[in-house]
Order: sequence, then structure tokens, then C-alpha cells
Amino acid sequence: MNFITAPLQYEFFLHGLVAASLVGAICGLIGVYIVLRRMSYIGHGLSHAVFGGAVVSYVMNWNFYVGAGLWGFLSALLINMVTRKKKIGADAAIGVVTTASFAIGVAIISQYRRFTKNFEAALFGNILGVTTQDLWAIAAVTVISGLLIFIFYRQFLFTTFDAEVARIYGVPSGWVESLFSLILAATIIVSMQVMGVTMIAAAIVIPAVTARLVTDSFNKMVFLSTLIGLVCGLVGMYASFYLNVSSGATIVLVAAALFMVGYLYHLAKESGLSLREVANPPIEPAPMHDHPHDHSGFYHVHEHSHSKPAAHHKGESQDPR
Repeated sequence: MNFITAPLQYEFFLHGLVAASLVGAICGLIGVYIVLRRMSYIGHGLSHAVFGGAVVSYVMNWNFYVGAGLWGFLSALLINMVTRKKKIGADAAIGVVTTASFAIGVAIISQYRRFTKNFEAALFGNILGVTTQDLWAIAAVTVISGLLIFIFYRQFLFTTFDAEVARIYGVPSGWVESLFSLILAATIIVSMQVMGVTMIAAAIVIPAVTARLVTDSFNKMVFLSTLIGLVCGLVGMYASFYLNVSSGATIVLVAAALFMVGYLYHLAKESGLSLREVANPPIEPAPMHDHPHDHSGFYHVHEHSHSKPAAHHKGESQDPR
């Protein structure tokens, strides 16, 4: 028990543990809809877009959550608007919008040089810098996002699988997509302090993909993905503390390990084998032959009898001619 309780005496670890658990849970929940929409790249791209808003907020002395949140929300809306044009795919729209936004942030840094000291923390996360204000923001986003997804469960589900059919049945898919973009942007913003820009996409995608390997039920997938994200946050923080490794990277590595377990389970389920047999498949013995082989040369020489049987019928000549 000392292994678990010893780190809790440090306030920074306690703050980080709560933040990582909440961030892991909400990222796992959001990730289900991202994965099923086949837009896994949007988590990575939108985190880079929010980075541009974070730099602008810092330089202009705006509130970080207000400035970066507004920037991320507008970026998500712009991606959705461009995606509706059939000639441009979602991946292309995400690539154009998010890289342009990230480039704006880098350009401002190179001009003002005032954000340089926070550049590494923004990219890779800084769990030691989680304050009480950050915890309140993370908790608020987690609770509000969870409530919105619960309240509009059917609308989100319908638009996720078929937005065009949802419009036919009277679901305001445009409004629902805008609300989901706001939830996603808010989630990414509060996750930056814990995960960093480079790790947020993995925290969103990996738990959902792992849950998808384990179950075909949407309800179970939502529950499992949220639970996996929560567990990854908890275990990753303890591993980060004892191994003295970046918290964001450790959380992602724990998620990747759980993904491998889920993948082996999926293979075992398909093949009817146990997890141990899938991880260590049995070696089948080489087939045995009934006739001897001569392996002295380059080719195998088979010893077969090719003599012609004697004739038994009367009048049949034994002359080979």
C-alpha cells in the first residue's frame, strides 16, 4: 500500500493524478465518436490548431481558456464547413486548417520571443504546473461535456453513423456537429497542460480503438473507452512518478500496452485460441516422409522402384520391342 499512498503526500502529484484521470476519462469518451466517424486525425490536428490560439492568448494577455477555446472552436467549425464540400475530404481539410493555425503560433513565437519558455510545456505537457484553477477547469469541462453527451445521446449517435439520414429524420445535424466541435475543442484545451499538444491525439484515439477491438456494442464501447482512459491516467501518473518520465508519454505508453492486450484478445476471439496461445503460437513439427531422401546433393534424389511388372497373360510378349 505504501507504493500507492507514498506519492499522494505531494500536492503536485495529487493535482496531476486528478487531472490525468479526468482528462483520460473525457478523452476516452470523446474518442468513441471520433473513431466511429473515421476522423482520428482531427484530435492531432485540432490540438495543433489550439496551440496557435494559446500563443495568441499569451501574447495578447488574454485568458488562456477563453482565447484558446474560441480559437479551437472556430478551427473546428471551419473544418466542418470545408468538409461539407464533397471535393475536399476531411483529412485534407484538417491538414490545411490546423497546420496553418500552428504556423501562426510558431510565427508569433519567432517574432515576440515571449512564449519560448512555455513552448516545451505546451508541446509535451507539464503535469507539475497543474494549478487549482486548472483542476476546476478540467472538472467543469469533464462534467459539462459528459452531461451534454448524455442528454443528446441519440442525436450524437445518429449523426455519427449517418449524418445525411439524420437530417431526413429531422435531426439538426449541423447544430449537433457544432456542439460536438465545441466539446472537442474544450477537451483538447484542458488536456494540453497534462498531455501536451503532441500526445492529445493518442489519448483520444487509443482507448476508443482498444474498446472497439473488445466489443461490438456501442454502449459497451462508450463505457470501456471511458474506463480505459481513466485507468491509463491513473497508472500512467504512478509510472511517471517512479520512473521519472514525462507524464504525457507514460500515459500514452500505458494506453498502447492496453491496446496490444485488446488486439491479442481480438485475435484470440477470432481464432478460438487463448491469449497465451496467440502470443506464443505452438510450433508444428515438420511433416514426415515414408521414403528416404538423399540430401548430399543440390536436389533430393527419391529412391522409387520403376521396374515393369511381369506379364501374366498368355500370349503377352515380354520383349520390350
